[in-house]
Amino acid sequence: MSAATVEGRDVTVNLKLIYYGALMGISNIIPGVSAGTIALIVGIYDELLVSVRDFFSPKIKRTLPFIVPLAVGVIGGILAFSWLIGWLLTHAFEPVQFFFLGLILGVLPFLFREADAKETFRIIHITLLLAVVALVMLMNVFAPEEGARTAYELTIQSGLWLFSAGIFASMSLLLPGLSGATVLLMFGVYGSAINALLTVDLAVILVLVAGIGIGFIVSSRVIAYVLLTHRTLTYAVIIGLLIGSLTIVFPGISGQIGMMLLSLLTFAGGFAIAFRLGKANDTKNREGVNPHDE
Repeated sequence: MSAATVEGRDVTVNLKLIYYGALMGISNIIPGVSAGTIALIVGIYDELLVSVRDFFSPKIKRTLPFIVPLAVGVIGGILAFSWLIGWLLTHAFEPVQFFFLGLILGVLPFLFREADAKETFRIIHITLLLAVVALVMLMNVFAPEEGARTAYELTIQSGLWLFSAGIFASMSLLLPGLSGATVLLMFGVYGSAINALLTVDLAVILVLVAGIGIGFIVSSRVIAYVLLTHRTLTYAVIIGLLIGSLTIVFPGISGQIGMMLLSLLTFAGGFAIAFRLGKANDTKNREGVNPHDE
């Protein structure tokens, strides 16, 4: 059932879309578990691509019954969960970063399976993947140092950097495996973005939202087209981004035994969550189940 043919939805379906949107919103502020991955797992990814493609066209009215409740859920999920992420970044930065590392590593097997890398990856795909890894590692040199939750000092230069982070983060909604939070970590502004949400720092929020909004409008149709026509190349880029981001997320090792053990546990937990989510998607694909139609 595509968005192009749906004129209306009953209350139950709208509630499901709000729930799915909330899961996507929560996932998008956690590095390693992306909104696109959640959309795949709950069975609405194809409809999301079609709806985004048609949203900026004369077919926009047909997409609204799908887009509006989903967007309500996404925004609600981000606002409801950001306080917990902010608190954890302040009080348990190292274990949280290791949890993020586990999530990112745990989602990689899923992405390799989705790309069918054993069958589809050629020299060009491997070369592109390695080039993206190198580019992300190079970004780490220029990005502001990311620490625990901190206020963001807006200047012309830092504002442009934050705006750029928003543009690239907006692309993550449609890219399975790439979380907006991972992109913000790459740019070194993740903790500050969480802090801005919690402290209602309107200047920082407006700059970031402007970047996300403009980025989504400009890139959404391009991403939808690329995913539908150049799937393998797209997955090579996504996998490269995530592998490269590991060097950014890694917080170092404090040397304290208790902290190291806690970090090991959070790393294992993050890996298990992402790995099981990927397996759940594989199971649905094998069974031919679309939870959205249940």
